Amino acid sequence: MGEILVEARDVKKYFPVNRGVIVLKHLGDIKAVDGVSFTIGKGETFGLVGESGCGKTTTARLILLLETITGGTILFDGKDISKLTGPELKKYRASVQAVFQDPYSSLSPRMRVGTIIAEPVIINSAISRNELKDRIAEVINMVGLRRDAMELYPHEFSGGQRQRIAIARALASNPKLIILDEPVSALDVSIRAQIMNLLYDIQQKLGVSYLFIAHNLAVVKHMSNVIGVMYMGKLVEVAESEELYRHPLHPYTQALLSAALPSHPDEQREEILLPGEVSTPFNPPPGCRLYRRCLYAKPVCSEQDPPLKEVSSGHFVACHPH
Repeated sequence: MGEILVEARDVKKYFPVNRGVIVLKHLGDIKAVDGVSFTIGKGETFGLVGESGCGKTTTARLILLLETITGGTILFDGKDISKLTGPELKKYRASVQAVFQDPYSSLSPRMRVGTIIAEPVIINSAISRNELKDRIAEVINMVGLRRDAMELYPHEFSGGQRQRIAIARALASNPKLIILDEPVSALDVSIRAQIMNLLYDIQQKLGVSYLFIAHNLAVVKHMSNVIGVMYMGKLVEVAESEELYRHPLHPYTQALLSAALPSHPDEQREEILLPGEVSTPFNPPPGCRLYRRCLYAKPVCSEQDPPLKEVSSGHFVACHPH
């Protein structure tokens, strides 16, 4: 990895659970993100995978400053984002943009496309009317839409075109990082490859970094340089994309990969089924979060939470030896 753009150090986000009207009684915490550490290189893609409710989107919301951090630090270009104020905060908000899962609900139906794309630029920077118009035209062209698209409304476009509009809006303020939260899962299969290729081409051209969040491992493999596997608020494995697919070390990663579609129809793969249900992140018990579902569980797993350790060059796993 080259220069680091984002560094998350032991990041935590707990949501307190209280009961009572007059006197609040603290029952405990939902540990949505519980001690997560990772880096995103400049011009690179960090893929974050895991099933629904594992803390992927909460992690993204912390980077976007939509949630306040409970513990740990997130550094962007070496600066602690929780301490940014005034012009520095404004600059950060322009530097970090997001594209969400559903292009139908993430675009205002009452605004023309040109106004939607212009919004982050107007909010975050001083720019003349002519420069703004040129910038909108530039990003509309970059995402493969016609210039007259800026005069239309979102409902006049297909799902894939709306996601292109969302990408254009994210690009408008010339960001260093774009958070892609399930950006293709709501699209038809035939459109997914087009959007993924578009995102790849944009990255090659502009050198922008991506945090790519998904539950589909096949999609993440094609987009990511490094992949982090998340389970119940914790990273259980981090490795380069090809390495993770060739040598998955954590039982949860192995189960996820066994359930993913094979890259070739002749590929033989035995599906690994984890017993039991995903437990709740509310007041989780000590030990490994996967303990009750793991096929290799031992007594130590119920007592000690395994730290994320480097087992080979750039390959980290949080698992007791089995």
